[in-house]
Amino acid sequence: MTWSFAASPLLVVVGLIIWAGAAWLSLANWRRRRTRATALLESLRLAIVTLLVFTLLRPEVIQEIKRTERPEIAILFDASGSMATKDITEGGQVITRADWEKRQRTAKFWQPLEKNARVVIDEFSTPASGTNANPAADGTDLTGALDTVLQRQKNLKAVLMITDGDWNAGKPPVGVATRFREQGIPVYSIATGRETPLPDLAMERVSAPSYGLQGEQISIAFRIRNHLGREVRTTVTLFNGEREEARRDIVIPASGELQEGIVWSPLQAGENNLTLKLPVEKDEALADNNSQSVRINIRAEKLKVLLVESQPRWEYRFLRNALERDPGIAVECVLFHPGMAMGGGRDYLPQFPATREAIAKYDVIFLGDVGVGENELKDSDLELIRGLVEQQSSGLVFIPGKRGREATLLNGPLKDLMPVTMDLSKPEGVPLQNESTLVLSSSGRDHFLTRFDADENRNDEIWKQLPGYFWSASVEKSRAGSEVLAVHSSLRNQWGRVPMLVTRAAGSGKVLFLGTDSAWRWRRGVEDKYHYRFWGQVVRWMAHQRHLSEQEGMRLSYSPENPQVGETLFLQTTVLDASGYPAEDGPVTGRITAPSGRVEQIEFTPVEGGWGVFKSIFKPTAGGTYQVRLAADKHGRKLATEILATQPIREKIGQPVNRQILRELATITGGATGGIEDLKRIVDEISVLPEPKPMEKRTRLWCDPWWGGLILGLLAIYWTARKLAGMI
Repeated sequence: MTWSFAASPLLVVVGLIIWAGAAWLSLANWRRRRTRATALLESLRLAIVTLLVFTLLRPEVIQEIKRTERPEIAILFDASGSMATKDITEGGQVITRADWEKRQRTAKFWQPLEKNARVVIDEFSTPASGTNANPAADGTDLTGALDTVLQRQKNLKAVLMITDGDWNAGKPPVGVATRFREQGIPVYSIATGRETPLPDLAMERVSAPSYGLQGEQISIAFRIRNHLGREVRTTVTLFNGEREEARRDIVIPASGELQEGIVWSPLQAGENNLTLKLPVEKDEALADNNSQSVRINIRAEKLKVLLVESQPRWEYRFLRNALERDPGIAVECVLFHPGMAMGGGRDYLPQFPATREAIAKYDVIFLGDVGVGENELKDSDLELIRGLVEQQSSGLVFIPGKRGREATLLNGPLKDLMPVTMDLSKPEGVPLQNESTLVLSSSGRDHFLTRFDADENRNDEIWKQLPGYFWSASVEKSRAGSEVLAVHSSLRNQWGRVPMLVTRAAGSGKVLFLGTDSAWRWRRGVEDKYHYRFWGQVVRWMAHQRHLSEQEGMRLSYSPENPQVGETLFLQTTVLDASGYPAEDGPVTGRITAPSGRVEQIEFTPVEGGWGVFKSIFKPTAGGTYQVRLAADKHGRKLATEILATQPIREKIGQPVNRQILRELATITGGATGGIEDLKRIVDEISVLPEPKPMEKRTRLWCDPWWGGLILGLLAIYWTARKLAGMI
């Protein structure tokens, strides 16, 4: 046992002066009284001062503990998911990192180390298993692995890690590396894998909507990574089981990635197993990662559309025919005929639906060249339309005409829903001498509404060849928050080209503006091919959110449709009472069961407006399928559905090894790192390491609570004794 002091020379001098002053004062007091009690009290005070001065010198007691057991060497094997990467060439074969690890364990490469030390074999970052295991939550925790071995092994000589260094979980390893350095334990590592990816094409991700409608065009998004070092021109093919559904020509940049989508039009309802495949390139090292699968449920829904117009212009007639002939759409019409009787006939309504109950059934409302006035719409009708869009997730389409009646809508309830700013000085629009066309914007080139062909270039050519128009609405610019899909081919103003096809979100619904009444002319030479397809896509796109999940008397929509873990999910449910009217009061409760089985209760709060809408929020904490059950017991309504939450995969296959973090560990702890070819060299270095130094136990008296308690106790005794002796 030895002593150590950490005081500066100045502090030592100050301490001696304080002690000398205290000693002189104690001696002077004793000489003045010369009693036994005085001698004891002054001696105690001098002892307390001595201890305090001693404490100022920051004393430490150092004990050296000699090790009697054999030194230990820990060998840690990485068992994380990224070790499934196939990028190690051995014996003319390309094997996975995990397979290489397995071969080394079978060969027992650590046998030379067992001559002078006990070898401990362990694994870290083993993927979770079992029913509730979530592969997306797995990760490589280098800090946790090193911290565990440091706590378990008491006579550690060195650590050897066999890993790819793909640190993606836990605290930074630098902190635990500092503790290894303090104890003189070096950390060695073998980086398993390549620092550059193998030449390969990989289908990294495929995602689809939670559901689709029969006849709808569904975009299947995908992401492809190119490690071939050259540009690749290939074709991605979508299969439904063994049947080819769609294909798309793509170009993947050299050493880059491509994020695109392929369009699929399901013809039958039911569960579908879709597989997206890439052909294997001749210079690819891996051929088993060129495809991914996804499941999607296709429903046969009958969407309800309300078409509102003032006069039976050509656009109205052909639009009505297009919607009526679509087997997935049920259309009803309101034709005001100003100055005449209301239009009548099959699927015609005698008047505009004037109550919430009557209008709530519609998924999309088309407003043609109609406005507010006598024998037309009323402000109360516009309030109903706005409530339907914002609170019931319905869609609204503006198609203005030469009468300019849309100008009367801009000062009422629909003002904030209009996606564009109109030029009110020209309410009757802009007549054109020459034919103009719609020109797709950068957003419109790959938007669902403007998709006439899966290939973007061919789709752009189709739009350029579509017949144009000789009249357009007087539009100034798009409003903030709107998305412009197409612009005027010839008209410009101070804000640029005049927007003609514009979308906008409104509450939980969507709004579309088409600034011409000549979409019917797209039928020239091709009949219904593009005209019917466009309006069918509009209706299905607008109604998609509204039909995410529904049962009798209850409907649930949520945003985002494909939530990520940790992302706030906004839930909105519409409840109808037993009579079919919007429920005016709750309670509406929710019960959400996580993939792990944990149950969470949520409460829905009513939304003002009388539409029977209730809202709540939920935040998924783990990836997987959540079972959602809603109940409005007062009205006898229940709903059950599933929501899939995705979690970013930490353990990615195909990533290069992370040599940088392994070099930092080696530098801090005094170890070394190398590749698989350096395994024997690293083992030889570890075998000649000196024996671990004796353990050193330091007791810091200056900050030890027991030491402080001793001084405090002596002070208490001293002051108590002075009082009893009558010296205070």
